[in-house]
Amino acid sequence: MDPQRETPKKNNTEHLIADRREGIGVCGWILISLSFLVVLITFPISIWACIKVIREYERAVVFRLGRILSKKAKGPGLVLILPCTDTFIKVDLRTVTCNIPPQEILTKDAITAQVDGVVYYRIHSAVSAVANVTDVHLATFLLAQTTLRNVLGTQSLAQLLAGREEVAHSIQAVLNSATEQWGIKVARVEIKDVRIPVAMQRAMAAEAEAAREARAKIVAAEGEMNASKALKQASVVLAESPAGLQLRYLQTLATLAAENNSTIVFPLPINMLESFRQKNTGG
Repeated sequence: MDPQRETPKKNNTEHLIADRREGIGVCGWILISLSFLVVLITFPISIWACIKVIREYERAVVFRLGRILSKKAKGPGLVLILPCTDTFIKVDLRTVTCNIPPQEILTKDAITAQVDGVVYYRIHSAVSAVANVTDVHLATFLLAQTTLRNVLGTQSLAQLLAGREEVAHSIQAVLNSATEQWGIKVARVEIKDVRIPVAMQRAMAAEAEAAREARAKIVAAEGEMNASKALKQASVVLAESPAGLQLRYLQTLATLAAENNSTIVFPLPINMLESFRQKNTGG
């Protein structure tokens, strides 16, 4: 990767962080000294106002005279805050669930659909989340809505229904690239539901039913063709063996007698039919 491209990116994420080489000036040091003096004079009462407890899943971004105290957030544990000169903001590092409300989109094949989803993200850089964006959670929520509409607008309805995982990965990649300078890491994106108009549902159902009927007719035709080929081969075998034809006839009579006991079957000898056919042919 080109290092010239990495430098602006790094500067964008830390452009609001105070440069330690500039210093805080003489007035700043005077105010800090006075703050320390006040703490020493009022000790141990003032210690309760200076010590803050940061939980394991939290970090504290400390501002001293309006500047971020260090490029790394404080915590967890005890954090020392000077009165009058220091302020701090707590940042929660736990995973946040962002529920995207149903968004009406127009797919690539000009079909209107409503899609909603869920985005799971967390803050991995508390300093960037505080210094580079006003409200990191609101910004991520609005960006997730816009990204969902933009990405799904490039997909057809069939791709959206069949490839939800691929679409979710695409949305996650776009969100990660956009929220990196805010100190946000998108862990997962899920497409919850895709709703299409009722008329389109009926049209899709009719199309699927017609496709199934066409496949059923093709299967039935293939079965008839295979059955006719088998009957042709059987007729050739029976024609070569008259005794086999007689046995087949008797087997058919046994099957009829077993299925319908009330039916009376009078077998007609095959030889009589053969002689009758020969007489008609000679005449």
